[in-house]
Amino acid sequence: MNDNALKSVTQDIVVDEVFPHAPETIWTALTSGDLIARWLMAPTGFEPVEGTHFTFTTTPAGAWDGVIRCQVLQVIPNERLSYAWKGGHEGNVGYGSPLDTVVTWVLSKIENGTRVRLVHSGFVLPKNDTAYRNMSAGWKKVVRNLDSVAAEQDPAKPLH
Repeated sequence: MNDNALKSVTQDIVVDEVFPHAPETIWTALTSGDLIARWLMAPTGFEPVEGTHFTFTTTPAGAWDGVIRCQVLQVIPNERLSYAWKGGHEGNVGYGSPLDTVVTWVLSKIENGTRVRLVHSGFVLPKNDTAYRNMSAGWKKVVRNLDSVAAEQDPAKPLH
């Protein structure tokens, strides 16, 4: 039997953008629960402290309750935030199927701003095809929303 036929492929979502804000401004938007709620969804129990467990709640599907269970894995202020992102249910196929991934934000100071790199890693294909497709488009919008929220917090930018 061909072993390759049984192997899954792991795929990552990568969004890489440059924003005209200091890393500290982006960091505030990435690590404040009230601000996260404005660019992603409202977290419950989030603190930017390694080991902290928190959740997001989205639309339930089938046997899945819609809860995304997360744990902060790494915090390097103004540089890197990483958390586990798990959800879904074994009884679901497509939307709401089991997902065991990691979201990592990397901030790099550049001239006149910050490079923001989001890597959502660990999608197992074909099992996570639906989540991978939906979240590939979704994260691009989320990162644009992050820029808008950061712009409102940026002391270097005049308010309109």
